[in-house]
Amino acid sequence: MHFGDISVLPVGQSRLGESPFWQAEGGGWLWWCDIPGKMVHAVQPATMAHLWWQFDVEPCSCAPLPAGQLILAMRDGLYRFYPPTQKLELLAAVPYDPREQRFNDGKADPSGRFWVSTIHEPRDAAKAALYRYAGFGLQRMADGITVGNGLAFSPDGRTMYWADTAAHTVYAFEFEPLGGSISRRRVFASFPAREPGQPLGTYGGRPDGAAVDVEGCYWVAMFEGARVLRIAPDGQVVAELKLPVRCPTMPCFGGADLKTLYITTARENRPADELAREPWAGSVLQLRVDVPGLPVNAARV
Repeated sequence: MHFGDISVLPVGQSRLGESPFWQAEGGGWLWWCDIPGKMVHAVQPATMAHLWWQFDVEPCSCAPLPAGQLILAMRDGLYRFYPPTQKLELLAAVPYDPREQRFNDGKADPSGRFWVSTIHEPRDAAKAALYRYAGFGLQRMADGITVGNGLAFSPDGRTMYWADTAAHTVYAFEFEPLGGSISRRRVFASFPAREPGQPLGTYGGRPDGAAVDVEGCYWVAMFEGARVLRIAPDGQVVAELKLPVRCPTMPCFGGADLKTLYITTARENRPADELAREPWAGSVLQLRVDVPGLPVNAARV
């Protein structure tokens, strides 16, 4: 597979960029969250217009809602957000202790239900879970993980992907589009953990955020692995994109043809010598790819 040259979106750096999505309306905007920076960003690449919003708590993931609104999964709740007025409306209280957990990766399914994982921040037990919001409270749909990540849906809407970053594992579920139920959880892809004392340069990373292209391939950011992998529906790695930063966090497809790959990255808690070698850490990377991605699913709550 051919990849174009990697460049950086020249809008500054996030401490931990996450949850990017492309909104075609309004001339094309790329949105993402800076979780520890407590900010949501929006950039229009055609004009380099850059908007941002600061919050009191961490915005952990986001997805579009109709009428120019967003759904925001924040540490203290699930919210509807209207950027022009900065109005926040609580949709659901958190189902966990926010001193130990927070929301993490979140995406809408093809019918508009919003799915969101949690992360157990001590990372010492598999206490995180996956929740579904369809307008009437959060429903716990799966659990038994530590760091929920990697949510994505197949082109036919019948497979849902979900990763446990701490376990170096991506799971796949059978997804029932009409009712939004999941079943038959299986291991889709797994990766070797980093051994004690293993140099980072020989470590492949662990699965973070993900996106799916029109051919059904799953693109996953490998945190600390300095790469993004393209994995076929049968679980085989079919392409590797090496990156100039150690910690990619999530890819998404954008541009008018959905052939621009945007990748958020992290610089939070990284060693000073690493950051000196990697001036793009925390930036949004961009490049052209051969196969377009799927358009973002809007939440409808």
